[in-house]
Amino acid sequence: MTPAAALQAAPHTPPTPHAVSRLRTARLARATKPFLARGGSDVPRCAGCRLVLSHCLCAERPMVPTRAGVCLLMADIEALKPSNTGWLIADVVADTYAFGWARTEVDPALLTLLADPQWQPYVVFPGEFVAPERVVTQLIEPPFAAEPSSKRPLFILLDATWPEARKMFRKSPYLNTLPVLSLQPEQLSRYTLRRSRRDDHFCTSEVGALCLELAGESLAAQTLEAYLDVFTHHYLQAKHQQPADRNGEAHGRLRALGQQR
Repeated sequence: MTPAAALQAAPHTPPTPHAVSRLRTARLARATKPFLARGGSDVPRCAGCRLVLSHCLCAERPMVPTRAGVCLLMADIEALKPSNTGWLIADVVADTYAFGWARTEVDPALLTLLADPQWQPYVVFPGEFVAPERVVTQLIEPPFAAEPSSKRPLFILLDATWPEARKMFRKSPYLNTLPVLSLQPEQLSRYTLRRSRRDDHFCTSEVGALCLELAGESLAAQTLEAYLDVFTHHYLQAKHQQPADRNGEAHGRLRALGQQR
């Protein structure tokens, strides 16, 4: 890291740990050896945003009030990866829950969450791999339904590589009774940190934004999209040892959305 880059932005006090942050801490506590990010880099990172300290993003962290919630089922080391974007969802959406996935056991807190009567859970997964009778393309209850008894949407995202996600879907019997929300996005993925071989596979943050839009949470969806762009910019600039442009288009868009909250 060049001296100029190191001085470019002082690290901020990390925000209160959210669900993904707490899951990461618990997973690190069980680790038998240090986790190194791709490339083996052991450069110090901010505990609040996982970026190198010179490119800390904590000051840009947005949070948008939402009626919808998100439940992340995360593959074993997913929460440890600095490039993971489920973390961004937890930054933006207060009601984000995160659980580590294992084939042989399930966290009792996850089962309690799925049974909570305030929520209508949806497993977000491509409909082509699911029995047609389970598939929905719209929410069962319309966004912001007027009836006091209406349930809040809870989007269950399988945060993993595509092969891992398929295994998780097949081997999680507690999800078998839930409707499967099959998204029909028209735009291609713009995520550039970890690219799927298929253009219709999205990163976790993009899927979260699509779900929020479907739930009528347009401001939260747009904020999450802009936040992903800002995160990606900081991540790649740090990787190439270049300063982040905090006055760039992505940052400006995120700040403008913040003024609407």
